[in-house]
Amino acid sequence: MKKDISVKLDAIIVLTIIILCGSAVVGAAPVPVVCVSDAPEGRVQIRSGDRVLFQSPAEGPWSVATGWKDAWPETWRHAKVADVTRVNDWTVVSGVMEFPQGRLELRDSYRVEGNLVRGVRRFTWRGEQPLTQCTLSVRWIAPGAKNAKPLLPGICYYGNPMGARTGAGAVAVCTGTPGEESLYEEHRYAAPFASIEWNEDGAWRGAAMHTVPSMLIDANRRDQWWSLGLVSRDDACELVSLSGPCASNGRHSVVKAFQGKFIDYPDTWIDLRPRTIIEKTFFLEAYPVARQGSGFRTPLDTAMKLNPPWSIEGLPKYDAIIHEKYRFACSRFRDRPQDPGFHMFPGDGSEYVMGWCGQAAAPGYALLALAKRLDDPKARDMALRSLNFLVTAPFNEHGFLLRYSAGSGNWSEQNAVSQGQAMENFARAILIARKQGGIDTKPWETFLQKACEVHATRILRDDWRPGSTNEGFFVSPLCKGYALFGNEDFKRAAVKAAEHYARRHLDMTEPYWGGTLDAQCEDKEGAWAGFQAFLAVYEMTKEPRYLEWAEHAMDVAITYTVLWDIDMPPGRLRDHDFKTRGWTIVSAQNQHLDVFGVMYTPEIWRMGEYLHRDDLKRLAAVMYRSCGQIIDPFGSQGEQMQHTNFIQSGDMSDTSRVRGGYAEHWTVFWITAHFLNAAAQFEEMGIDLDRLKL
Repeated sequence: MKKDISVKLDAIIVLTIIILCGSAVVGAAPVPVVCVSDAPEGRVQIRSGDRVLFQSPAEGPWSVATGWKDAWPETWRHAKVADVTRVNDWTVVSGVMEFPQGRLELRDSYRVEGNLVRGVRRFTWRGEQPLTQCTLSVRWIAPGAKNAKPLLPGICYYGNPMGARTGAGAVAVCTGTPGEESLYEEHRYAAPFASIEWNEDGAWRGAAMHTVPSMLIDANRRDQWWSLGLVSRDDACELVSLSGPCASNGRHSVVKAFQGKFIDYPDTWIDLRPRTIIEKTFFLEAYPVARQGSGFRTPLDTAMKLNPPWSIEGLPKYDAIIHEKYRFACSRFRDRPQDPGFHMFPGDGSEYVMGWCGQAAAPGYALLALAKRLDDPKARDMALRSLNFLVTAPFNEHGFLLRYSAGSGNWSEQNAVSQGQAMENFARAILIARKQGGIDTKPWETFLQKACEVHATRILRDDWRPGSTNEGFFVSPLCKGYALFGNEDFKRAAVKAAEHYARRHLDMTEPYWGGTLDAQCEDKEGAWAGFQAFLAVYEMTKEPRYLEWAEHAMDVAITYTVLWDIDMPPGRLRDHDFKTRGWTIVSAQNQHLDVFGVMYTPEIWRMGEYLHRDDLKRLAAVMYRSCGQIIDPFGSQGEQMQHTNFIQSGDMSDTSRVRGGYAEHWTVFWITAHFLNAAAQFEEMGIDLDRLKL
């Protein structure tokens, strides 16, 4: 230990930090301080009074491995603080590690920036030979965070308890067992932070580490990035960033690469060349939590400030997207005399599927609302004819059938998600048609009223207990059904369902899940089902608690929204200078990007009005316009953008050739319908996303 320390290590270095207070925070947070203890401990701590919010590991702030064995770093070395200096508004601590090959100089710099403490960790290799098989780290312990529940945006939701039931390989599972490691590539994160929530002495607390994502110089693997996540301890939780190694589900050096499994991702070390300098920027945040299940909301708000996705510069124009999507919709319209409709799949067949991936009923509403903008008489004709045919779908005790095959003339398939979404389309079509006048909506009303009766009756039964959040999609059309037909049962059923889902999901012991049909796990569609349901009941009743619930579900949905532009390796996406901000990660199981979030941009905008938050309105505009990228000259746009080491199917023999790819061939109709559906709602609201004044 150096003797000439410029500032005594037993002195307290005070940094004024204002902890962020949001809707999930109770009371005013106390002002913490940053402390550096004297030798021999030399520990860096962030404290609030007598309480330690964060502290460096007991072995020292810096940990570096210089070996690799059994698919994981080994031969860890640690260093304690040797010097503390105050430089303007920076507090700088430094240390050193001596190796046979030379000296590794270590330096941390801390500065208050508004609500956060920024840390910049600097590694400088002074050896004459490379420091091989090296792993660098950033480690911060949250004392008392026992059995902490994590939210890793787009990856893991309070441990993914629902997805865990599909098998340990399908989703990232975090149980909180001591020693469990959950570390994922930074480019997998929708927002680059790892947050935890726990109960300590009857109070809910939260902590998060944000990072500035980056790939590594001198990396052993091509396109190797820092990893981010946590390690569970006996009486604490450690927030961690490593220079490449990933771990999950009890396995080292793996990544979630396929829909149903992890694969090996070995040898993620770096070979530090002489005079190499590596810096890693991170932010630490500790905060009280008002209610169980809300601990992620403070760091989400912070992430939206650190990574503001507000710029629409260079993004496709709103009006152009609408016309291109309309052109593609016309290509999917089957102009058949007896059974006209919008075909779901690529190719020459005729399969009309209401809801989920088919969205055959969506143009019936959207093209009526957009008719004036589109200035094409054909739009109105297609809308009317398609809906008039879809109302011929047969019913049974579970509702109506969803899929019509023009080849056989048969109807088939039923599920709650698709029925709820189709009912919403019919309700919106009836409402806009009544406003426009001159349209016979009686067949549509008969169909919708019958569907509402079936599902309201089901929901009002004492034994109604839906399997997942999927039946949340019935709530909004039931609210609209009540407004259209005055049936009190529709209102009672909508309120009952909303309150049922609030009990199940607001504390996140059972996160929103099951809103998509090709995964049974935590997903953004499930969060959207809750968001839409709570908002619809609020707009029907104006009771503030429903708006609070809608805000919670909206925030969960936003955690799947990419808030930053992920740098892409050579490939299709980089060819197009693809911007990831505003796109959404599908689910904890399907880890690619899609345009689904476009569907609820009008609701995010309305929440911005209710909550007086222009940032939500800007986010809605960015989400819609950014998702208009990659539309080709034919108006076509595929579904799966590979922003991370994941493909839904295909060759993963070379992981480094997957990220940056694009599955353009899978052009199911929802990719078009959601844009038109959202644009129609904006049109009714009098909003033009090309002419923002925020």
